[in-house]
Amino acid sequence: MSQNYGYDDQTKYPPQPVQSHPPQGYPAQYPAQPYPPVRPTNGFAIAALITSLMGMAIVPVILGHIALRQIKRNGEAGSVMAIIGLVLGYGALAAYILLFILLGAGIWASVAAQ
Repeated sequence: MSQNYGYDDQTKYPPQPVQSHPPQGYPAQYPAQPYPPVRPTNGFAIAALITSLMGMAIVPVILGHIALRQIKRNGEAGSVMAIIGLVLGYGALAAYILLFILLGAGIWASVAAQ
C-alpha cells in the first residue's frame, strides 16, 4: 500500500496554476549579426607612407598617386595614408629643391669670390 499524501491516485503531482500571460524574463533573443567585411588596405598607400617617412621625395609621390587611383577604382582602404605620403613626399621634394638651389648658390658665390 502506497501513501498518497493527500493526492488521489490518478495525479502524481499537484496541479499547476493556470497562467494567463507569458512568463516574465528576458526578451526574445535574435541571432547575432555578422561583422561587415573588412576592406583591405592598399599596399601602394602603405608604401607611399613608409617611403615618405624615410625621407624620399619622388617615390612616395608616385606611389601615392597610384594608390589614390587604385583606391578610387577598387574601393580599398588607405586613402589617408596615401594622402599623408603625398604631402610628405611633396614637402621633401620642395626641401630638396630648395637645398639644391641654396647649395648651388653658395658654391657659385664661393667660386665667383675667388
